[in-house]
Amino acid sequence: MTIKDIQNFGYKQLNEELRLSGSEIKITGCCGQRFIAAGMSDLTLQIEGIPGNALGAYLNGAEIEVFGNAQDAVGDTMNEGKIIIHGNIGDAAGYAMRGGKIFVKGNAGYRAGIHMKEYKEKKPVMVIGGTCGSFLGEYQAGGIIIALGLDADDRDIVSNFPCTGMHGGKMFLRSDCEGITFPETVTLTRATAEDLAEIDEYITEFCEKFGYDKKIIMDSPFTKIVPDSKNLYKQMYVAN
Repeated sequence: MTIKDIQNFGYKQLNEELRLSGSEIKITGCCGQRFIAAGMSDLTLQIEGIPGNALGAYLNGAEIEVFGNAQDAVGDTMNEGKIIIHGNIGDAAGYAMRGGKIFVKGNAGYRAGIHMKEYKEKKPVMVIGGTCGSFLGEYQAGGIIIALGLDADDRDIVSNFPCTGMHGGKMFLRSDCEGITFPETVTLTRATAEDLAEIDEYITEFCEKFGYDKKIIMDSPFTKIVPDSKNLYKQMYVAN
């Protein structure tokens, strides 16, 4: 089903329409509506236009695909499901994300992956095809963040203060990370074949979604970043 020309819909009206319209829906004319599909589970949603803040907040199993850019807080506190963005995203994507996957073809703003966490089988994953703004993975407590730096030209793959307060999870950057300053509380190593095998399925899905050559991506050097075992935050926030 297609819900057309939603420019004049408020987010409450739009979400009510989504709940009543079936399990496979396409909306057109999206123009900044916030909280689209918040907390939803049994839904496959395609969006043409630009959704506003908190797209897929508290998502609980739905799949959302945006054919354009998205604003801030994509996947805020999402629990399960998938969000696919065929463009760029704003700040704080995946804030407190605790499950599911986010795939972004383009760039991410500041504080992507802030407070990401995991518990037992719940392991959130975010794959960003382009570059990331400052504070990537700030206070990350779990999950996997992958940034690929595609079409980055001469820009660093991540801006200032990456991994600040990181005390769990892993980050993979398709870069040697020379010239980028990281805090002393994390450890950087060149990703091994075993490390890359861990993220292979996510890179495969990214390439299938956006039409990239997986071999070119995987043949590039990756840096793996994990919190240092001496980091005191780990004892406070990461489950044994």
